[in-house]
Amino acid sequence: MRKTLLKTAIAVTAAAVAGGLAVDADSAWYRRLSKPSWQPPPPAFGLVWTPLYATIAYAGARALSRGDESSRAAFARALGANLALNAAWSALFFRARSPRLALAEILALNVSNVLLTRRALGADRAAGRLLLPYAGWTVFATALNASIARRNPRA
Repeated sequence: MRKTLLKTAIAVTAAAVAGGLAVDADSAWYRRLSKPSWQPPPPAFGLVWTPLYATIAYAGARALSRGDESSRAAFARALGANLALNAAWSALFFRARSPRLALAEILALNVSNVLLTRRALGADRAAGRLLLPYAGWTVFATALNASIARRNPRA
């Protein structure tokens, strides 16, 4: 499983870096957006995402280390698509400055999370359970994104 964990860690790190490079929480555009009172402070996002990314890598490695070749290949494709969606959200929200487009994208990420978690549960129950906090945080992020989009119809 070590080689697989290294591969999933590299893939997850690439998604995290790509997404992180797109974030610009200090931009004048972002600072001007009306945000809900329940939005966490900016440092909270890194504190939450770091362990979530580590868990995604570990859960991915567990799921990829079990099952037959066909199910492993399907999980690998699902994980790749999920990580691409994960990284793309930041670019759509911060770089394209489009909370509405980012909202549509994060809804797709939520669907991807459900499918990824189901595949992981089928391969390894612990791997599937390990993905639940990621799915939960993404639902919270979706609510936050929706609130920002609603509060800023011209953004």
